[in-house]
This record gives sequence, structure tokens and C-alpha cells, in this order.
Amino acid sequence: MALQGSLGHFASGVLLLIFKPYKVGDLVEIGGGQTGTVVGIQVFNTVLQTLDNKRIIIPNSVVTSNVITNISGQGEMGVDMTFGISYGDDIDKAREAIKRVSDACPYVLGTPETLIKVSSLGDSSVNFLVRPWIKSEHYWDTYFYMQENVKKEFDRSGVSIPFPQMDVHLDK
Repeated sequence: MALQGSLGHFASGVLLLIFKPYKVGDLVEIGGGQTGTVVGIQVFNTVLQTLDNKRIIIPNSVVTSNVITNISGQGEMGVDMTFGISYGDDIDKAREAIKRVSDACPYVLGTPETLIKVSSLGDSSVNFLVRPWIKSEHYWDTYFYMQENVKKEFDRSGVSIPFPQMDVHLDK
């Protein structure tokens, strides 16, 4: 009875080694929201390294009994981002600003074309879904490049990014 957990981890480890849903170096999300780069696949555990350099050791039975999302294992991928603009701003002007940044990003592939669509009308913003396509290994480079440079391009173009505000009315 005492070996039951260890045997489960071992059997799960063998399944992972046979079916290979990910490999060392892949960016993955494993059930429960653990996200990181795979640095080791052992018989009993899978080891992830997070973006902030934490080491997460996950028992293989937990891995195989949960959803596994291999974020980077396909070679190319889209990076989904949301950018909001004020309701008073011009949608076409904002779309062009985002496109300029995407076109200038050294990591973005030319094909397929970057998706830039209005995705929702929020409480205080018109939200764009932006999905540039990249080589998997440039996920974070692209994400951070786009975040910083879209803000800079919005500033240059006169497009405002709204922030939550609250009006307080006092009655006597």
C-alpha cells in the first residue's frame, strides 16, 4: 500500500516517455495552471522552470491526470494579446498603429498575417485581439516587445489607453 503512490508516478512517467506530449525545452502549462519551460522529464517527476526562475517539480501522476497544454511544441504559434483604446479614439488609427509595431517586430513572421480585430466593447475600452505569428522560442520576446512598443506607438499616434475611473457624487 505504501508503494501505491510511487508506482503511480512511475507508470505515469513511463507513459510520458512513450507518448511524449512535450520535450525538454518546451513551454507548457500543466493542469492546475503550472506554466514553465520543461527542464527535466524523470521517471517520477516532471521539472519546470518558470519565467521568474522558480523550479516546479510535479509528480508524473498529477501530470497525466490533468490537462497538458504544450504552448511551444508546434514550432510556430500565435501570441494572443489584448490592447484597449478609449471609446473616443479612432479604431482604424489604432489598428494601423498596432500593425506598424507588428511589422517592425523582428520576431513576427510574415505568414500568416498578424490578426488585429476588435474583440470586445469593454466597460471603459474598445478591445483589440492581436495575434502575431512567431517561432515558438520567441514567445516572451515578442510578447514584451509588443506590449512596450504598442504603448509607445499609441502615444506617438495620439491613441489613448483608458484606465478605470470612478465618479463620486455627494448628496447633502
